[in-house]
Amino acid sequence: MASLPTISEAAENVQNADSLLEPIRVTSDLPALAAVTLKGGKVISQGAVGFRKAGNPTRVTTKDKFHLGSCTKAMTAHLCAVLLEEKRLDRETTVLKAFPEMAKTMHSAYHEVTLDHLLSHRSGFPGESWLKGHDFGETRRFSGSPVEQRMAYLRAILKEAPDAKPGEKYIYSNRNFTVAGVLAERAAKTSWEMLIEQKVFRPLKIGSAGFGAMGLFGKVDQPLQHLLDGEKRVVIEPGPDADNPPSLAPAGTVHMALEDWAKFVQDHLDGLRGEKGTLTSDLYRYLHTPLFGGEYMGGWVKTKREWGGGNVYTHTGSNTQNFAVVWMAPTKNFAVLIATNQGGDAAAQACDQAAAKLIQTYLL
Repeated sequence: MASLPTISEAAENVQNADSLLEPIRVTSDLPALAAVTLKGGKVISQGAVGFRKAGNPTRVTTKDKFHLGSCTKAMTAHLCAVLLEEKRLDRETTVLKAFPEMAKTMHSAYHEVTLDHLLSHRSGFPGESWLKGHDFGETRRFSGSPVEQRMAYLRAILKEAPDAKPGEKYIYSNRNFTVAGVLAERAAKTSWEMLIEQKVFRPLKIGSAGFGAMGLFGKVDQPLQHLLDGEKRVVIEPGPDADNPPSLAPAGTVHMALEDWAKFVQDHLDGLRGEKGTLTSDLYRYLHTPLFGGEYMGGWVKTKREWGGGNVYTHTGSNTQNFAVVWMAPTKNFAVLIATNQGGDAAAQACDQAAAKLIQTYLL
């Protein structure tokens, strides 16, 4: 594996991107905006502008933690790849085989769903995270430990009819990666949170990762989340209901400093370039090769961009209170990672603008 990208080891060689980010933040009226650029296996630029909390003078820093939303999915897929390598998981294992105790209650359409279906959003699960006939709040009704909540959620969603046959249609759904996370838990007899810490974050020396909302209640020690209610901006204080519930954690609850997120992204750049990473070359290929004729696999959308020299990989993440995006170009050994602590269309557009500006400045 190439040396992990760090800022602290060679700060004098890292360009400050604040002047590129601040105009975008101001024009988009965001509390904060942060970014990291990777090139040649190193962090070449970083920036963090704005404020941890709207209306509060405490500024964000490059060490602050940002919510990654559905960019968590690539980490859950990476965990599954580790378990494949350890032979605790098998690509051919079906959901029915993994959870035989649910045979009588599971909808028969899910009997043959495998990890391939789940990691490519081809299981047939409906796109909604919540249960049919209920609202999103119902995903919080499960009690017990995070593992117990996910098992209860799994039992509930496996009873419901699918929206398509397995493999037939791409339907983006948090259910897929939740089930993949529960498959990992069943295989390793350990919680998803502990597994991803032990098998993904620790080997990459990621020390800032956590789950759910950033910071402590009543403090401004990390970027607070912001939700747009019409034209009104609402500050979301940290707490158990400030993020997606534990039942959906494998699909999108990780937060971390962008410098640490860059370590994960660089590991995948290395793997796709045939360099040594934390997985085998076959597993990197598996995680980045769309199946069933689609464009999605393993928490990444595969597409082409001229600036990337061909194939590039991207994903966005949002719990409606934050937004994050990553673009990765293996041919150029280049990536940009951007995050903000507010959700909504303006946040998404700002992150796209920041990505374009960083690509134009540091690659083209």
